Amino acid sequence: MKKKHLFIAIALIGAACVGLGACSADGGWSGGGDWNYNPQPDHYVTGNYDYNSIIENGFKNTADEASSYFSLDRNTATYSLIRRQLNDGHSIAPDSVRVEEMINYFDYDFTAPTDKAVAVSSYLAPCPWNDENYLMLAGIKTSEYKLETDVCNYVFLIDRSGSMSGDDRLGLAKKGICKLVDNLSDNSVVSLVTYASGVDTHLDGVECTASGKTTIKNKINGLTARGATNGGDGLERAYALAKEHFVTGGNNRVILISDGDFNVGMTSQNELKEFIQNKADGGVYLSVLGVGLGNTRDSILETLATCGNGNYAYLDNELEAEKVLVKELNGTLKTVAKDAKAGVTFSTDTVEKYRLIGYDTKILSADDFNDEKTDAGEIGSNLCVAALYEIKLKEFNMPAVEGADAKLADIEVRYKDVRSSKEVSDSVTSEAYLNASSTPNDDFKFISCVAEFGLILRKSEYKGNASLDGVLTRLEGMSEYINADPLKKEFVSLVGKASEKDYYAAK
Repeated sequence: MKKKHLFIAIALIGAACVGLGACSADGGWSGGGDWNYNPQPDHYVTGNYDYNSIIENGFKNTADEASSYFSLDRNTATYSLIRRQLNDGHSIAPDSVRVEEMINYFDYDFTAPTDKAVAVSSYLAPCPWNDENYLMLAGIKTSEYKLETDVCNYVFLIDRSGSMSGDDRLGLAKKGICKLVDNLSDNSVVSLVTYASGVDTHLDGVECTASGKTTIKNKINGLTARGATNGGDGLERAYALAKEHFVTGGNNRVILISDGDFNVGMTSQNELKEFIQNKADGGVYLSVLGVGLGNTRDSILETLATCGNGNYAYLDNELEAEKVLVKELNGTLKTVAKDAKAGVTFSTDTVEKYRLIGYDTKILSADDFNDEKTDAGEIGSNLCVAALYEIKLKEFNMPAVEGADAKLADIEVRYKDVRSSKEVSDSVTSEAYLNASSTPNDDFKFISCVAEFGLILRKSEYKGNASLDGVLTRLEGMSEYINADPLKKEFVSLVGKASEKDYYAAK
């Protein structure tokens, strides 16, 4: 690695994390759900993993299909899963990389809403990995909604099976939940359910007074790991308690912490999908927090969150637990935009073709987008969500459009506003324009770096001339912006670690 890249990786290194990852004998993913052993010390792990298969969105010709529709959410699990494996020197399974989750891990200065739950703005810049194309960004921001104004009904559902043994699993779960409890208001009511071979209810509707919080934390800290994993029955019990203590107009939520290894009762992904879809209709939201590596079932945890009106984060260390459960408490536990979905219609006059980067498993049809009953994604309070397109423009004289603002696309976000007791369907729109004099801001430049990094980790067929050296060079030119955010500083260190591995070299 070049000296300047090594320097910035060391100078900007963030909090270290520990973890396990692996690859096949040739340094890559073996397929299916299992990792193969490799005698190289930085390329093996025991146990097995399961990720949903991803087929990347391809380029669409605007003349044939001018509109693109997809479900919006603000899941971030991919980023911390990648961080854990890279920090421990392991290679990344391509199907574990969901590029939109990497981009949406960070906070950005997108335009905030004023009179609605959501605002959307658009940005344009040249594509760093393909100099013939541009990147178009839709930046979405939700309104801030304080949890203290809510009466909250939370059910903590904690996996304490044998696979959850260890400081990075049940130990981390207990620390994270205790941090969360410390920050809950007196209006909150907490229940605690655990599952292993069987299911136990430890707390049933305890109020979060000072003495109540002590009771809750004592119960949590006393949990131990043993037995099989009856996650399906655990979910059934948790939703029953959430319904028993349901608060009309309040924040009703099940918070699941698990490695996702369900091996008793409902175990198949399809069974769990059908189960959680039925539960989602009852007005109870779901937050899924993954922990641990080895026997990790990212596919199941992602499915539960996606189909259960929920969000999905992965806790790889205590700092991440604090980020998700303390610093982003309102965003994690308070949904403001339900069934959120985006529709982008490109101008056939200016755009020849386009490709949505990420959201590969969240594509919707035009009928789904136009149907208010479509179950789409959920976005929490005061959060940023980005949607990034790579576009190829039709040939025309760029100087001629300077000051004229040639239109690129219409962007619409539809959602249900849940800030009142009655959900209200609403939408926001933005128009994207091409202007030869416009320059990308630092947020956009950073997002392009994260996207390029994700394409490299995925070994994407659309990565063009993407390279880790190119990413690091652009990051070096943004030092003031990056130094203002510890998480963005840490990102630089992760790119530096990946650049030291031949596995990610440009080919």
